[in-house]
Amino acid sequence: MENQTIYFKHAPRIVATSTIAGPKECAGVIGRYVETALADDTFGESTYEKAECKMLTHVIGGAIGNAGLSPSDIDMIVSGDLLNQIISASFAAREFPVPFLGVYGACSTMAEALAAAATFVDGGYIRRAVAATGSHFSSAERQYRYPLELGCTRPPQSQWTVTGAGAALVSREGDGVKILSATLGKVVDFGITDVNNMGAAMAPAAADTILTHFRATKEEAGAYDLIVTGDLGALGSRILKDLTWEKGLDISANHVDCGEIVYNVIEDEFQGGSGAGCSAVVLNSYLYSKLMTGSLKRILFVATGALLSTVSSGQGESIPCIAHAVTLER
Repeated sequence: MENQTIYFKHAPRIVATSTIAGPKECAGVIGRYVETALADDTFGESTYEKAECKMLTHVIGGAIGNAGLSPSDIDMIVSGDLLNQIISASFAAREFPVPFLGVYGACSTMAEALAAAATFVDGGYIRRAVAATGSHFSSAERQYRYPLELGCTRPPQSQWTVTGAGAALVSREGDGVKILSATLGKVVDFGITDVNNMGAAMAPAAADTILTHFRATKEEAGAYDLIVTGDLGALGSRILKDLTWEKGLDISANHVDCGEIVYNVIEDEFQGGSGAGCSAVVLNSYLYSKLMTGSLKRILFVATGALLSTVSSGQGESIPCIAHAVTLER
């Protein structure tokens, strides 16, 4: 490990993925790449939390099945979510007779889970692992902000938590997308206290990790077809490009944010999408498809997370954030 960056000697591969998303998400440009499109966001369950857990269970099993494997062929599940005590991931994991590593990085969880899974696989400790995460708009809203029944007006800087989940099966052998390196982020806090302004809070963490990655690798921004952030949204994406440009790294030509592209008309969603499911759905559907077909050859996937709670926000705390980066190559 050098300058927070791990280089994977054996380049573990993502050999299969699975995604599921709600009707709002599937109505957007990413929708046609999603494996399972929900007719409604309850997924046949009595609560939104149960629906979120069911979605995560669905994609973990889906990734295993899409690889032509059974749960007994998997050595580990690395997963987390946005709910207290990561109950969606834990409850999903109880459906599989597989060791479970629960992780929490808020909306950065997909990159964190991928980095952890790749480390175990590359080190030869296990053969295969599933990295997964998800989120649900309705469960996230009532946990982090306000009950939906209040009908609170959403401010213009807000984002819409994605209802969806994604999973990637990481293996040491097989045909797939190679995981070349992972840059682990540090917690960064620029003093943002507005729980509706996630983009502004997370952009400095994304900039810190991206700059650290390029310092470590000695690469230029053009070495990647895309530099993909998780869920900064339109405002956060602009802040990120300003922050990196000020430090001498211009990513404007090949930067895209999952939150900006997940919905059809961004003006209707204010700043775009957010949530752990945002980057998980985009990565494991659209981006994975483009990598496998050769439309994209190399990307830097940088999922971002805001490490807040209703308790910390209620006590006037600012919002610490983190971002983890993973290099993916076909």
